[in-house]
Amino acid sequence: MLSQSVLCFLTEDLLVQVLEKLDSEADRKTWRLVCKDFYRVESLTRRHLRILRIEFFLGLLQKYGNIESLDLSDCPRIDDGSVSVLVSRGLLGWTRGIRRLVLSRATRLRSSGLDLLIRACPYLEEIDVSHCWVYGDREAAALSYAPQLRELKMDKCLGVTDVGLAKIAIRCTKLERLSLKWCMEISDLGIDLLCKKCLDLKVLDVSYLKVTSESLRSIASLPKLEVLAMVGCPLVDDIGLRYLEDGCPLLKAIDVSRCGCVGSSGLISVLRGHSGLMHINAGYCLLELSASLLECLRNLKNLSVIRIDGVRVSDFALQTITTNCKFLEELGLNKCSGVTNMGIMQLVSGCVNLKILNLTCCFSITDVAIYAIANSCPNLVCLKLESCNMVTEKGTLQLGSRCMILEDLDLTDCSGINDGALKHLSKCPKLVSLKLGLCTNISDKGLVYIASNCPKISELDLYRCVGVGDDGLGAVSTGCKKLTKLNLSYCTRVTDRGMKYISHMDELSDLELRGLVNITSTGLRTVAAGCKRLADLDLKHCEKIDASGFWAVAYYLQNLRQINMSHCAVSDLVLCLVMGNLKRLQDAKLVHITGITVEGLEIALRASCGRIKKVKLLASFRYLLSSEILETLQTSGCKIRWD
Repeated sequence: MLSQSVLCFLTEDLLVQVLEKLDSEADRKTWRLVCKDFYRVESLTRRHLRILRIEFFLGLLQKYGNIESLDLSDCPRIDDGSVSVLVSRGLLGWTRGIRRLVLSRATRLRSSGLDLLIRACPYLEEIDVSHCWVYGDREAAALSYAPQLRELKMDKCLGVTDVGLAKIAIRCTKLERLSLKWCMEISDLGIDLLCKKCLDLKVLDVSYLKVTSESLRSIASLPKLEVLAMVGCPLVDDIGLRYLEDGCPLLKAIDVSRCGCVGSSGLISVLRGHSGLMHINAGYCLLELSASLLECLRNLKNLSVIRIDGVRVSDFALQTITTNCKFLEELGLNKCSGVTNMGIMQLVSGCVNLKILNLTCCFSITDVAIYAIANSCPNLVCLKLESCNMVTEKGTLQLGSRCMILEDLDLTDCSGINDGALKHLSKCPKLVSLKLGLCTNISDKGLVYIASNCPKISELDLYRCVGVGDDGLGAVSTGCKKLTKLNLSYCTRVTDRGMKYISHMDELSDLELRGLVNITSTGLRTVAAGCKRLADLDLKHCEKIDASGFWAVAYYLQNLRQINMSHCAVSDLVLCLVMGNLKRLQDAKLVHITGITVEGLEIALRASCGRIKKVKLLASFRYLLSSEILETLQTSGCKIRWD
């Protein structure tokens, strides 16, 4: 047999080298199933483990003994009690190897459990507790017991104040990367102490905080800071940016987008003091690019990324960027007024190294500009042309001929795109993401071209592509085997036959079927039985789906994390089954569901309590549901959105 005659000659070192070449989880899973030796090598070399259900945790630890990175973000039942069990079963050896811990959205795990887990992992270097919106200073204090911590992500930990940040700053002095995005209770005082204690900080994100320019005075004292993000800080102004001119000598990237009080003079101060800047994001904070600001770009020899979304630009401004930024790799002009064909032609004539170009809502762009981009930028990887309605089949001819490594293309709401355009684009064999939403002139014929020549596509957006039907989906299911995200919302020609084709898309994780009035429970049952990896499912306004379809969802789709059942006909029994049987469900939209009662909704919410993190309900239910269930949901970390 082959396993005896060939595989027996492969040493363990060779097997490890082969395994390291496999990037996708699907390929590694296939590897594990080949034979016992392959399984053993994969078990010994695996360093990352993502837990989906807490009851499997101990068994997985016995199989994989060398884990360094542990992800519990998709495990909705992780709480203080389960952590206590995990660290007290005589298996503490596994915790000593953990270097990275992901607890994003683990809102049921509170201070006592977090403290126990952190103390059991003495060599932790990275922790992610982003979107744990119930976390406050007690949880921050628990995080501080990781003295080796180098990276901490606390986005949307809404209860953390300066007190909690102070505990982290005092005990975690080795921090190099810290994200405090949306931690609204943190002020200048907390940032000042952080900058005094954590002098090794290289990356700091204070986006959407109510800090003032005084925080920038403190941040300017950080000797090793390389990346500073402060998106949407309304109290930061040009005076604050001037503090940075003589501070942060190693600064390479700055993001001041949506800072309404920041102007050209403040940015000029930053540019003047940091000739090594590589990345600038000033979107939606400038009205226009002044001549003095453009002139400052001349000294930035390493500048590779400029994002100036929402700014009024001129041909002269783009020509100046061309002259001063020869090594530019990314330019963001999203919703910039004044962008013309001439300006783009001048830009790409000098910036031939462009890899990412965002021209979203640059309404004056035509095929002339697309010709220039395709001919001058052979290394283009990402091109965004949403709402560029004057781009037609002629422009895509050049893209298909010249941009052979293009991976991400956004043509949303480009009315000039038709089947001929897709035929040209199908010559881009490395396409991974293709967005065609609102392109009403494409049909199944165009999808056949794409499916036949673009096998690497993993994301396909066909939102409101009314000319697309079942035959196009048949071609996609055959040619695009790596598809993970598919948006068919309001593609009303799709029927149950199309659902049968979708059921063959084994890798599919995100599926949007909103407004498909011609699919029934028969089609949904087929999809549920075939697409076991589905994590996000949108069935809003799918009015012909009845109880049997949702029964299939509850039975087959055990990996589902998010579901939208709004405007569907569902009984109390079916809703309880869906909410109770889907053990990984964390987000449910349940607005305008016909057929349910207040009592049925309350039972369904109780069935999912402890797992569900977000639920959207009709506003009238706020006064009809019992206060007990609302308090229970909130206590367990569930955020209720009233519509």
